[in-house]
Amino acid sequence: MNKPKELTAARRPYMRMNAPMLAGSFIILFFIAVAILAPVLTPYGPDDMMFAYQPPSREHLLGTNDVGQDIFTEMVYGTRVSLYIGIFAAFIVTGVGTVLALLSGYFGGKTDKVITAVTNVAMAVPGLPLTVLLVAYLNPGKWSLIIAISITSWTGTTRILRSRVMQLSQMPFVKIEKAMGVHPAVILFKHILPNTRDIILTRGALSVSGAMMTEASLSFLGLGTFGEKSWGGVLHYAFFRNSIMKNQVWWYVPPIVCISVAVLGFMLVGYYGKMKRVGAKS
Repeated sequence: MNKPKELTAARRPYMRMNAPMLAGSFIILFFIAVAILAPVLTPYGPDDMMFAYQPPSREHLLGTNDVGQDIFTEMVYGTRVSLYIGIFAAFIVTGVGTVLALLSGYFGGKTDKVITAVTNVAMAVPGLPLTVLLVAYLNPGKWSLIIAISITSWTGTTRILRSRVMQLSQMPFVKIEKAMGVHPAVILFKHILPNTRDIILTRGALSVSGAMMTEASLSFLGLGTFGEKSWGGVLHYAFFRNSIMKNQVWWYVPPIVCISVAVLGFMLVGYYGKMKRVGAKS
């Protein structure tokens, strides 16, 4: 009779500890579902035009903008653009940062000095101004934003992961593998990389939130995607069409809320995701 109670009591701290991570996962899954089901959630297309400046109603849940486009439809389809840029930029940032950290932390010597020097120089350059310059000179589009964000955002992952790789390289099992003449690629991908998985996943989730914030900032400045709007693009047009002065809260508040909640979801998963593994082992 006491055994189920003991199991329940043991699980309670685990569930409390991982509640933020579960909440973040729910937020992410919600926005992914919205992006996938966009044509089902709204009867209008993102380019359909009706009467301009209509307030919220049954036909238009968030009203219409200055050219008569349904704002709710813009928000739903904007989820696709924001997530697309955030996830792919984070994938590139995490991949580049991981490769450089493995090379720097494992081989050391001149390789480490060169990569560390490049990382320090890249970190010294202001990220947002450089991203603005890159986007301004590249062709407008989603991949231009992804490339610009990736070029300026890989340094944090490299520095954090490099320390962990250097620590693992001094472990006895790695030294034994080196003494046996095992190829460095085998050691890196079979022994070191699996032991950095938690850090990589954490940095990946945080990179998504950072990329989405950067994309929203660029889109707000008018440097976003061409032909389709992200949440930052919706906010850009709302601000420059004086929606704040006209008290059209249904136009400028939804993109702010969506950006904030989505970034919060990825940050919760990034900060608290590792706690799940610790709780699972215990």
